[in-house]
Amino acid sequence: MLYLGADHAGFKLKEQLKKYLLTQKIKFADLGNLKLDKNDDYPDFGFKVAKAVSKDDGSKGILICGSSFGVCIVANKVKGIRAVSISNIKDAKLSREHNDANVLCLSGWDLKLPLAQKIIKIWLDTKFNGAPRHKRRLNKISRYES
Repeated sequence: MLYLGADHAGFKLKEQLKKYLLTQKIKFADLGNLKLDKNDDYPDFGFKVAKAVSKDDGSKGILICGSSFGVCIVANKVKGIRAVSISNIKDAKLSREHNDANVLCLSGWDLKLPLAQKIIKIWLDTKFNGAPRHKRRLNKISRYES
């Protein structure tokens, strides 16, 4: 399952991306905000998506706020989450191959729809490469969280 969330600054891009995900036949759940509210706060949606991903083995999340930094900080507070703020295709691929990132954070201010679609496609299609050094590093993070 793919969980989506966005505050007011990411709402428009999230709504556009939902249409894209439907055309790609990617199953998703929109955890909000479900309507544009200029007074909403990114932590509310960041925590919702991160908690959903942490409880649903093998799932992923996409969070969008103005800069992407706020939702990334929030998501990384949740045990088991490896959230990344991505603005290009190369980093989208590396974040999955090397870090097994499970939450993708995007900027509602800076990313245009065509690039966001490409980033999402690469991010969702790329698998963790499982190299011993990457596993070792992820295990260190998991041990720290415990």
